[in-house]
Amino acid sequence: MSNLTAVGKDKNHGNDQLPAKGARRRNTLSRGRMPRWAVPATAAGSLVLGAAGSTLGGFSAATLAIYTAVIFVVAATLATRFVEGARKAANALATYLVYGAFILALIPLASVIYTVLEKGLPGMSMHFLFNSMNGITGAVDNASVQNGTPVLGGAYHAVLGTLLITLWATVISVPVGMLTAVYLVEYGKDGPLAKAITFFVDVMTGIPSIVAGLFAAALFGVLFGPSTRMGIVAAVALSVLMIPTVVRSTEEMLKIVPNELREAAYALGVRKWRTITKVVIPTAISGIASGVTLAIARVIGETAPILVTAGLASNINANVFANWMASLPTFIYYQILTPTSPTNTDPSVQRAWAAALLLIIMVMVLNLGARLIASLFAPKKGR
Repeated sequence: MSNLTAVGKDKNHGNDQLPAKGARRRNTLSRGRMPRWAVPATAAGSLVLGAAGSTLGGFSAATLAIYTAVIFVVAATLATRFVEGARKAANALATYLVYGAFILALIPLASVIYTVLEKGLPGMSMHFLFNSMNGITGAVDNASVQNGTPVLGGAYHAVLGTLLITLWATVISVPVGMLTAVYLVEYGKDGPLAKAITFFVDVMTGIPSIVAGLFAAALFGVLFGPSTRMGIVAAVALSVLMIPTVVRSTEEMLKIVPNELREAAYALGVRKWRTITKVVIPTAISGIASGVTLAIARVIGETAPILVTAGLASNINANVFANWMASLPTFIYYQILTPTSPTNTDPSVQRAWAAALLLIIMVMVLNLGARLIASLFAPKKGR
C-alpha cells in the first residue's frame, strides 16, 4: 500500500512539472535567443531610417547604403547584446561587418557592369562586330550625327588583333612557365638556382606593364630596328607579364600532388621524366589550366605595353609578324583620347563603350572557361 502511495505521489509530482493545458509557451526572446524575424525586421527598420537620414543632405544611393549599413550593424548588435549576451553580440558584430564588407565590395562591380551595359549596348551591332575603322573619317561621323543614321565603323580589326596577340603570348608563356615550375618543384628543390629563380619570379610579378612593353620594344629595336612595331612584339611584352603568373599557379598545383603518387611510380621502375608527364602533371592539370586561363584574362586588357609595341591600326591585319596591329584596349583609348570627329564626339564615345563591353564579355568568358576547365580536368574521385 505504501508503495502504491509513493508511486501516486511520484506521478502527481511529475504532473506538477508539466505545463497546464492551454498555458502559453514562453517567448523566444525570454529564452535568450533572437527570433528569426529579428534580423529582417532590423534590416527593414534600418532601411527606413537610412532613407530618412540620407534625405537630410540631398538623397543619393551612396548615402542611403552607408546610413542603412551603419544603423543596421549598430541596431542588430545592440539587440543581440540585450537578448543573447555580450559574447553573442561580439560574434554578431563580426558577422555583420563581414557581410557589410562583402556588400561594399560588390557595389563597385555592380556599378561598373551597369554603366558599361547602359552605355555599351546601344553601340553593339553586327556592323560594329564585323567591320573595321578603315575609311571612317570625321565627315562620316558628322553625317551620322546630322542625319540620325547609325554610327559606322567597328572593332573587328581590334578584336582580331587582341585574339592573335593574346594567342601568341600564351604560346610563349605557357611552356616557359610550366617548365620553370616543374624545375622548381621536381628538380631544383631548395638549391641556389631555384632560390634565384623564385626571387626573380617574385620581382617580375610586381613590375609595371609599361616596363614590359619598353623591354620588348627595346629588344626588337636592337634586333630589327628602332621603329619595329608588330603584333609579335606586343605578344612578347604580354608574355613577360604572364610568365610569373603561370609559374606561380603551376608551382602551387604541383606542390599539392601527393608524394605517394611519385613514390608509387618510382617503385614500379618508372623514370622521373615519365612520372612527371604521366602522373604528376595529369593530376594537377585542372589547377594548371585554370591558372593559365586566369593569366590570359589578366593580360588581355593591357593597354600600355601594346601601345608601345604594336601601335594602332584602323585596318584589318591578321599577320603578327608585319605592320602595326590594333587591339581592343588601344581602340578604346584612341576613341576616347582622339575622337574621329572633334566636333561630334558621340560616335567615338559610343564605339569606345561598345568595345569596353566587348572586352568585359571576353574576360568574363575566359573566367568562366577557367571554372569549366577546372571542373572537367579535375581528378575523378573513387568510391
